[in-house]
Parts: sequence; structure tokens; C-alpha cells
Amino acid sequence: MKKNSFLLCFLMQAFLYAQTGLSVSPPRVYYEAGMGENNTQKITVTNVSTSNSLDLAISMGDWEYDVKGNNVMFPADSLATSCASWVSIPNDENYFSLQPGETKHIEVILTIPTKLSNNVPVHTAMLYVTQMNPIDDVTKAGANMQISIRSGIKLFHRTTIEKIKKIEVQNMIFDKDTHHIDIHFENQGNIWTDGVMYSEILNTETGKKTTLDDLVFYTMPGNYRESRIALPQDLENGTYVATVIMDYGKDTSIEMAELTFTYED
Repeated sequence: MKKNSFLLCFLMQAFLYAQTGLSVSPPRVYYEAGMGENNTQKITVTNVSTSNSLDLAISMGDWEYDVKGNNVMFPADSLATSCASWVSIPNDENYFSLQPGETKHIEVILTIPTKLSNNVPVHTAMLYVTQMNPIDDVTKAGANMQISIRSGIKLFHRTTIEKIKKIEVQNMIFDKDTHHIDIHFENQGNIWTDGVMYSEILNTETGKKTTLDDLVFYTMPGNYRESRIALPQDLENGTYVATVIMDYGKDTSIEMAELTFTYED
């Protein structure tokens, strides 16, 4: 019977599938160091399988967010924001094996160049831990396949300059065709800025308020983002005021925007 080879790639800290499993944590690692300095952080890799050993390799890549906030992957050193080439793993631990249930703690060293561009306030990379010995398995339909796992950790670097967090709403639009509210905003600060978007709508004719689903957002400096807020499917016709509050940290002010629109089903 023909074998199919699969590479299962996940960017979360844990994964378990059939007879093989890999846990890599934390999902994000943060470095703060100036030019010419180095900083060391630790990651933890665990073979959560009860029966199979894992041969693992560490490699690097790049990533960035697209306009919708999705992760986009690139080869190492592809982006101007890349710090992939600054990463080193001591003791030749780029390749190692883990027995079932075994855990390994690995130091990840970031060595900052002596010169950095003033136009790039933060740097990022993706550290991959990849299984090199695929495990034979069988699908529910009875087909043979080989399973290999790759897990990724995002690396973030900033220098010691003062943090500036600033999210600014650029536009807010009611899309009559899709019955969504589109909100466009930009990270105008010098640091990665994550938060939650809270929104509600008020029917100006009846006074009824409706709380909409919260949206989590992630941004890097200079990111322009287009997010979409869904309206309830049973929303009554009428004139509404939509209020959006963007909360992105205790040490910053919130960003708020309002839009008046007429809804007709």
C-alpha cells in the first residue's frame, strides 16, 4: 500500500497526534539588549509520546503579519526585521534526541550586532524544532502514512530605548453588502503591541445596546491592519452607533472610535 508523507507544522506550544507528540514552550521569547550585547533565554522541548523516540533539529526562519493579522512565513534572513542570523545554540544542541517522556532545556542566545538601523525598532525570527524521524501510522480509512512534526517559537528583540505604544484608528466603515463593520488601524509605536478590541452597537431608535464579540489583535511597529467585526444575524433594521474600544495594555491609553450607520436587511 502506498505511503504518504506528511509534515505537520504547528506554531503553538503543544501538539499531540496518534503515537507521536512534541511540546515546545514558551510560544514566544522576548529579548531586550543593546548593540553589541547578547541575551540568553531558555526553551523547553518535551517528547510527549509514550512509545517513540524523537530525533530533532533546530532551524531558523522569518515571519511577519499580513494586513489581516495572519502569520506569513519566510526563509531565514529574508526580511529587514530579521534577527535569525543572530541566534546561536550552545553545546552543538542543534540536533538531539529525546526518549519517550524526556524533556530538554535549551539555551537560545541572541547576539546583537554592533550597528543597527534606526529605521527598524524591533527584530523578529522563528525558531523551529523539527522531527527528523517520521513515525509510521494509519489513517481512519486504513491508509499508511508517515507523520513528522514541526513546532515553532517566535523570537522578539528590542533595544533598551524607551517603549512607545501607540495604536491609531485610521478608518471605520459599515459594509452594507456583508453586514460587517471594518476597522482599519495602525501601530505607530516602536514596540510590538497586542490587545483586545471591544465593541458594541446602540440602536438610536430603541436604545437597545448589543455587545459584539471581542477581537484579539497582534501588531508590530508600522503594521497597518484591517479587521472585520461581525454584526448579529438577527439585527433589527434601524440607525446604529457602533463604538469600538482598543485596549492594549495598562501602561497605555485606550483607543476609541465611533461610527453611525443605517442597517437594512
